Amino acid sequence: MFNENIKNLRIAGGMNQVQLAKKLGVSKQTISNWENDNILPSVEMLINIAKCFSVSLDYLMGFDNQKYINVTGLSDKQISNIQSIINDMK
Repeated sequence: MFNENIKNLRIAGGMNQVQLAKKLGVSKQTISNWENDNILPSVEMLINIAKCFSVSLDYLMGFDNQKYINVTGLSDKQISNIQSIINDMK
């Protein structure tokens, strides 16, 4: 499940394997190995990946299907507006 999730998140983020590798400080081959389910990243790297995509570790590993939006720094009014947009899209 991790391999599918990281690939889907990478594609949704408009990144190729090289771009994601650079962002995480690993090689393209490492990203390829993760996506092909050959190896799993370390716990520290899992945390970095989750932060990179603003998802929980549970989501990243396939235990939870919820996604989160980081609203740090936004006012309560801005957060309310975003919530309204999300509700309208559901």
